Amino acid sequence: MCEMNTASRRQTTKTSRNLPTVIGLALVAVFTLPALCQAVTIPSLRIGLDEATNPQQVSTLVEILLIFTVLSMAPAILLMTTCFTRLVIAFGFLKHAMGTQQAPPSQVLIGLSLFLTFFIMSPVFNKMNDTAVKPYLAEKINAEQALTEGVKPLRAFMFSQTREKDLGLFLSIAKMKKPENKDDVPTAMLIPAFMISELKTAFEIGFILFIPFLIIDMVVASVLLSMGMMMLPPVMVSLPFKLLLFVLVDGWYLIVGSLVKSFGV
Repeated sequence: MCEMNTASRRQTTKTSRNLPTVIGLALVAVFTLPALCQAVTIPSLRIGLDEATNPQQVSTLVEILLIFTVLSMAPAILLMTTCFTRLVIAFGFLKHAMGTQQAPPSQVLIGLSLFLTFFIMSPVFNKMNDTAVKPYLAEKINAEQALTEGVKPLRAFMFSQTREKDLGLFLSIAKMKKPENKDDVPTAMLIPAFMISELKTAFEIGFILFIPFLIIDMVVASVLLSMGMMMLPPVMVSLPFKLLLFVLVDGWYLIVGSLVKSFGV
């Protein structure tokens, strides 16, 4: 016991001797910390308007601003002026008709619709690139001419898929005279007419897709009712038969082929 007390006294004495040293180091660190922080340089970010030396600098900045504006609207342009709307709605109807909740996932259907859109619209995009983008990059035409030439292939595609009735609706709402040719139709009226035409076509395709699966549901429900198995959900029994029918007829081949051909590809 005496030896343990002696050892503890020595440890306490040693700690008390080192305490001023620890306190001194802590004080030095506290007082030198601001100096160290001031020694570290942090870059600053400055946003402002400087005086331009020539008109070309101003026009370049305006072009960059317009490019960023178009990029921010790219998803909306993709939805409104291409075949994406019809494809994604048709695939959504197919998923609901089959009764599968999570298969295929929505991301897969959207990705398939997106790549099919690039495939269907590739002739239009190539023509826009040849008539507008390349001449503009080669400085053969200005930005206004590039925009005019680039819209023409897209307008031709939208005209081929737009019903006259839908286009006449927006012309009558705007109280415009009947245009003599397609060039007189404003693009701002062509795009919404094209959209509602695509929605109508997509719903027609969805109705056709629902019919065979609806027949299977009705047959299964009638068989279960006649057997007195009213507590068994018909959807649970009909789902395997719907999947079997879809696989046997090679449903993805037929649906994707029909959708692509519906655009005249």
